[in-house]
Amino acid sequence: MPQKVILDPLTRIEGHLGIEAVVDNGRVVDARCSGTLYRGFEQILIGRDPLDAVQITQRFCGVCPAAHALASAQCLDNALGLVPPHNGRVIRNLIQGANYIQSHILHFYHLAALDYARGPEFPPFIPRFEADYRLPAKVSQDIVSHYVQALHIRLKAHEMSAVFSGKMPHCASVVPGGVTVTPAVDKVTTFLWRLKELREFIDNVYIPDVLTIAAVYRDYSEIGRGCRRFLSYGAFDLDSEPDVQKRTRFFQMGRVVDGRRAPVDPGRITEDVRHAWYRERPPAHPSRETTEPDRKKAGGYSWLKAPRYEGLAYEVGPLARAMVNSADNANPALAKALDGALAQLRLRRENLCSVMGRHLARALETKVLADAMADWVLQIKLDEPVAVGHKLPEAAAGMGLWDAPRGALGHWISIRNQKIERYQAVVPTTWNASPHDGKEQPGPIEEALLGAPVEDPANPFALARIVRSFDPCIACAVHLVTPRGRLLASARIV
Repeated sequence: MPQKVILDPLTRIEGHLGIEAVVDNGRVVDARCSGTLYRGFEQILIGRDPLDAVQITQRFCGVCPAAHALASAQCLDNALGLVPPHNGRVIRNLIQGANYIQSHILHFYHLAALDYARGPEFPPFIPRFEADYRLPAKVSQDIVSHYVQALHIRLKAHEMSAVFSGKMPHCASVVPGGVTVTPAVDKVTTFLWRLKELREFIDNVYIPDVLTIAAVYRDYSEIGRGCRRFLSYGAFDLDSEPDVQKRTRFFQMGRVVDGRRAPVDPGRITEDVRHAWYRERPPAHPSRETTEPDRKKAGGYSWLKAPRYEGLAYEVGPLARAMVNSADNANPALAKALDGALAQLRLRRENLCSVMGRHLARALETKVLADAMADWVLQIKLDEPVAVGHKLPEAAAGMGLWDAPRGALGHWISIRNQKIERYQAVVPTTWNASPHDGKEQPGPIEEALLGAPVEDPANPFALARIVRSFDPCIACAVHLVTPRGRLLASARIV
């Protein structure tokens, strides 16, 4: 007899996510993924100075604020017709790169690894699902000890970003047209010294730990396959081409459908709200989309909308970047790293579409990115400008397409009377944790849960492993309010 399994809230992710799964004969036959907070940033931005967007949108999330700073700044670059100078482009990449490393290490050690390595019997390691812990005791103890070491490494990554961003979280130096920080020799050497420590940890601890877990949990290279359509906007600009679709990026823009690489046309992106708690309307492009909450809407079960490309759900994130950038050898370093890891684990390329494939893709892109950053920081030209000036037009529109650590991130703005008329952000977890759409097509996480094994509905650890492999960030993805304006609390700041 079918049985409903509810994980709400699912812990060890960013934000509040609810999972409902129907289990029949030990397998998931239906799944619902629900974002349970309303964000409301789109309304906060309306009527503000357009330049405020770079700072306000970073408050979506404390883990990946750099990505929102970059997407928002590129959105304004596009609207105002700005092209950052060489130093502005390179320093933006370094700020974002440091945040990628911090975010990926956080995800593996502080959110996902404890699904496979048994922690001590005290908080924050309990309560937990009693999973099938298979690692030898000594290996498990080592990985748990790396949990503590990773806290120090994340601090180093934050410090490295702050060298050029001013502070972390929430960058102070990213602006439309470039950055405001003045490069100097001491900043370059400080950045390089911390990067050296991070690369040693990635090479000698992070990647070996991921490979060890992947070798022991080989069945999770077959579980959680998902929709097997992948989309990436790319990240880390390597030239100053104004058109984002023609720009060369370290992680290139593209899609993979049926195993083949295809281009991305931003005009084909829509947002569907059939099962989201927003006023019912046909799917619309983000530049024309509005955000009108309707908590009592019949059929609604999430504060996340359902982004679709040509009407289809797409997975975004490290696995999507791996699939796009290894197809046609678009990023030779990442393609080589993937091939080497698959050979070592005696896995096939199709095994990448899985729980372990996502962990492997995330770890390997951390390595190739950190290696590249050692060259990028030496490209800074100390005596050259870091930004171009601008004049705010009366009216304009723009978009910023960028890959955050968790995947494709798009910001769209329209400006009228030098104020923000409309702002929409479609974030990575909106893609991955989206609800069903008007065609009853499940979102990528919902599809990854279908068919998953659940031997004990009271202990559905496999479902938690699948969802966490996507590294969902609900704080970014949902759109807190009291609709009637009721005062919840007041505070006096002294």
